[in-house]
Amino acid sequence: MEFLSSRFRRQESVHDYVGVLVPLEQAHLHSHSARTGKCEFEERRASHDADDEDVDEARGSQAAKDSDNEDTGMLQMSAAEYTIEGLRREVRKGERGRQCSEYELKSKLINKAIQDIGMGRYNWQLFVLCGFGWYADNLWMQGVSLTLPSLSEEFGVSEKQVRYTTSSLYVGLCVGSFFWGLGADIMGRRIAFNLTLLITSIFGIWAAYAPSWPAVCILFALMGTGVGGNLPVDGALFLEFLPDASSALLTLLSVWWPIGQLVSSLFAWFFITKWPVNEGWRHFVLAIGIVTFVMFLIRFSTFHLFESPKYLLSQGRQSEAVAVVHGVAFRNNRKTWLTEEILDAVVDSESTERIPASLSTTHVLKQNLTSLSLGHIKPLFKTRTLKITTLLIWFCWSTIGLGYPLFNAFLPQYLSHGGSEVSASTTPAETYRNYAIISVVGVPGSLLAAYTVDHDSPFLGRKGTLAISTLVSAVFLFLFATFGTTPNSQLFFTCVEAFCQNIMYGVLYAFTPEVFPAPVRGAGTGVASFLNRSTGLVAPILAANVPGDGTKTPIYMSAVLIMAAFVGMVLIPIETRGRQRL
Repeated sequence: MEFLSSRFRRQESVHDYVGVLVPLEQAHLHSHSARTGKCEFEERRASHDADDEDVDEARGSQAAKDSDNEDTGMLQMSAAEYTIEGLRREVRKGERGRQCSEYELKSKLINKAIQDIGMGRYNWQLFVLCGFGWYADNLWMQGVSLTLPSLSEEFGVSEKQVRYTTSSLYVGLCVGSFFWGLGADIMGRRIAFNLTLLITSIFGIWAAYAPSWPAVCILFALMGTGVGGNLPVDGALFLEFLPDASSALLTLLSVWWPIGQLVSSLFAWFFITKWPVNEGWRHFVLAIGIVTFVMFLIRFSTFHLFESPKYLLSQGRQSEAVAVVHGVAFRNNRKTWLTEEILDAVVDSESTERIPASLSTTHVLKQNLTSLSLGHIKPLFKTRTLKITTLLIWFCWSTIGLGYPLFNAFLPQYLSHGGSEVSASTTPAETYRNYAIISVVGVPGSLLAAYTVDHDSPFLGRKGTLAISTLVSAVFLFLFATFGTTPNSQLFFTCVEAFCQNIMYGVLYAFTPEVFPAPVRGAGTGVASFLNRSTGLVAPILAANVPGDGTKTPIYMSAVLIMAAFVGMVLIPIETRGRQRL
C-alpha cells in the first residue's frame, strides 16, 4: 500500500531538489535564449527620454524583422526582463482589454520556466512513455481488425455482419475519450495516465477467453474505454511538459502509432496463421494484452511521473506545482528561477481576476460542461478567418474519421480476397504477411512528417504536408479499388496509402491544437475529436449494410471522403509553421 500511495499521492517538495534554484538576477544565464544564442543579454538603460525610446523602438523593429515576427516574446528575454516587472509585462502581453485570471497568468509563467529548462532526460522519458499510449491505441484498433476473419469463421458470422465488432470498439473509444478527458481534470493526469493502460490490458486479455461473438464485442467495447483515454490524456500530459521550442516533437510522437500497427500485424502473422482458427486469434489477443500490461508495469513501477503543474495549480497546490518544475530541472540537470514568491509577485496586480485557491470537482465539471455549450464554442467564430478555419478543421476530422476506418478497419478482409471475388485467392499466411509489410512501410511516414512540418518550402510546412499526403492517400485508395486485381497490386497501392496516411495523421494531430487560440483550444480540439470518433462509429455500420458483397463500395466511399478532406485542407487559411502557440 505504501508503494501505491507513493505512486499516486506523493507530494512533491522543493526541498527534494536542492541545487536547482538560481536567483532571478541570474535567470538570463540559464534561459532558452542563452542556450540558443538568439539574443544579447544586456541591461536596458533606466532613462526613458525620447531618444532612448526611439533607440529601443528601432532595436525592437530590427529584432522583429530578423525573426519574421515569429519568434518574439517570452522565448527571447534580456536580463532586464528577468525582473518581476518584466515577467509581469510578458505574461500579460496580448491580453489588453481582458482581465486575466490568476490561474492563467501563473500557467504562462510556468510555461516560461519549462521553456527555459528545455528538453532533457525527463522529457525524452516522457516521450517514450506517452508514446506507449499512442502505440496501444493502434495496437488494439488494428488488432481488432485483424481478428475479424477468424471471428467470422469460428462463430459463423457473415463477413459483413462481423464488422459490427469494430462498432463495439468505437463505442468504447467514444466513452473512454470523454470520461478520461474529464477524469484527468478531476483526478489528475497521473492517475489517468496509469489506469488507461491497466484497463486496456485487463479487458483485452479477458477477450481472449470470450465464449461467443457477443461476448467478444462486449469485452472489446470495455477494452476501448481504456484505449480511448490514451490519446487525449497522454497527448495533453506530454504537451504540458513540452517546451515551446520543441513543439515539433508532438508530431514525432505519432511515430508510435504505426509502430503499434506493425507489432500487431507481426503478432497476427505469427499466431493466427500457425494455430487453428479457434485458437490463433485468441493467442494473438492474449499476446497483445500481455504487451499492454507490461507497458503499464513499466509506466507504473519504473518511472516517477510528475503530476501536471497546471493541474496542481487548479487544485490550489501551488507549492507542489513549483516543486514539479524544480523536479524537471533536477532530472534534466538544469537550473530554474521559479519560486512561489515570484509566482505571487508577478500576478499581484489590481488587473488580475482572483480565483478560488482550489477548483472543486463541481467547478471542474461545470467548466467542462460549459466547454460543451454554444456560448463557449461561439468565440471559435469570432473572426472570419477563425470561423472558416474552425469549420474546415472540423470537416476534415469528420471526413477522415469516417473514411479511415472504412478502409483500414477491414483491410485484412480486403487483402484476403486478393483482388478477386474468390475469398480463398490468398492464404491467411499471405494476407497477414502483406499486412505486416504495409505496417513496416507506414513507420517512416511519421518520421518524414516531423521533418517536413517545419521545412521552409512553400509547398511543405503543416498545411502543405497535410494536403499533399491526404491527396496521395485518396488517389491510391481509388487505385486500390479500381486496379487492385492481384495480391501484388493491392500490396503496392496499400503501402503507398499507408505511408501517406501516417504522415496525414501525424501532422493533423499537431496542427489542430495550434490553429485555435488558447482560450478556445480545448473546445475546438474537443469537438474535432468527438466528430472523429462519432463518425468512426458510423463506418462499420455503413460497411455492413452497403449493397453487394462489401469488397469495393466501402473503399470507394473512403477514397471520396479522404479526397473531400484534401479539399478542406487546401482551403484552410492558416499556416502555423514557425509561429508560437497563442
